Amino acid sequence: MTRYLLRSVAPLGAERTDLLLGDGVILAVGADAREAAGRDAVVVDGDGLVALPGLVDLHTHLREPGREDTETVRSGTRAAAAGGFTAVHAMANTDPVADTAGVVEQVWRLGRDAGYADVRPVGAVTIGLAGERLAELGAMATSAARVRVFSDDGKCVWDPVLMRRALEYTRAFDGVVAQHAQEPRLTQGSQMHEGAVSAEIGLAGWPAVAEEAIIARDVLLAEHVGGRLHVQHLSTAGSVEIVRWAKARGIRVTAEATPHHLLLTDELARTYDPVFKVNPPLRTAEDVEAVRAGLADGTIDVVATDHAPHAAQDKDCEWSAAAFGMTGLETALSVVQHVMVDDGPFGWADVARVLSVTPAAIGGVTDHGRPLEAGEPASLVLVDPAARSVVDPAAQATASRNSPFAGRELPGAVRWTFLRGHATLADGVLTEADR
Repeated sequence: MTRYLLRSVAPLGAERTDLLLGDGVILAVGADAREAAGRDAVVVDGDGLVALPGLVDLHTHLREPGREDTETVRSGTRAAAAGGFTAVHAMANTDPVADTAGVVEQVWRLGRDAGYADVRPVGAVTIGLAGERLAELGAMATSAARVRVFSDDGKCVWDPVLMRRALEYTRAFDGVVAQHAQEPRLTQGSQMHEGAVSAEIGLAGWPAVAEEAIIARDVLLAEHVGGRLHVQHLSTAGSVEIVRWAKARGIRVTAEATPHHLLLTDELARTYDPVFKVNPPLRTAEDVEAVRAGLADGTIDVVATDHAPHAAQDKDCEWSAAAFGMTGLETALSVVQHVMVDDGPFGWADVARVLSVTPAAIGGVTDHGRPLEAGEPASLVLVDPAARSVVDPAAQATASRNSPFAGRELPGAVRWTFLRGHATLADGVLTEADR
């Protein structure tokens, strides 16, 4: 395996040093790295670059099997590598649904064969995402895919009895139930956030209480049975307060926010451009500020992309007929830098916490999100925080083009991504994967 000497990089934005990568691990740090490099090591000029542990996404839609016209495991993990991710959790709403050991093992093997990022399948909570019977949670947990996160994402586990059983069952193997919090009866036919903008432009509203009511119910269920609950794509100020309250009570709950809910608001619906149609919907400026504050104070644990690629015909149509969802793997780090670092309270260690260390811990991905120290796995990313570029979906690695940030200038650029010492992205260019 090629050895890499990363010269003068800043781990977590701190004092500059050298890192030597080889044999899948960080072999040495500092002067020891320079001495041990030898003549054959590839030298990477890291001047101005910040080193972070490889990013881990808890919420990625890779679409395979079933919708390979929108994304495949290979194209999605190439997008992940381009965005600095070394591990992604693939959602279960595929066709067939990932509700058996056979399907999750298929997705896991596709990721292993692609070689750009580790793919951890998320198992469905209910059979076929139908919300009627629990799926094979135990069989998926003991499969080769070692599933630890279960979700019907795209649909809410609305039945409180099923939700309770899932929270109880997953305790046996320290699993986590990740909930798409959406009360279906309150959101039937909804198109965007319910508020002043929806009333003015005539689109059916998705009220904040439909998210908040499910979160309130589920944190109480988690407290009752002692299970682990993860709240997906939290989007309202009220949801932040409920999670804050639950954590103060010691309930085992974690939460994620998406990059788009940290930056974009429902005002964009005035354009009637379906690229801004997403579930949960873009909320108000007040909600955005509350989500940012929740991320800053630790109420919200992680940033997850909810990368949701769609074919052109599913977005290039009238708003009401368009699919919900946005791409996000290749812009997530830049949005977090813009919102939370450049214009916010975060340092780079905080970025590593919410985009790598904590999501790896929640998902049970023990060999990612590790310290940048000798002997640790060499899965890391080098970022140029001084770079600025305009988002061009046509230039992205994802197979779909539905980015809400198209045409927007964002800071930061991923220059190198290493997966166990193999450069999946080298000086901004995707490489051949190490299979």
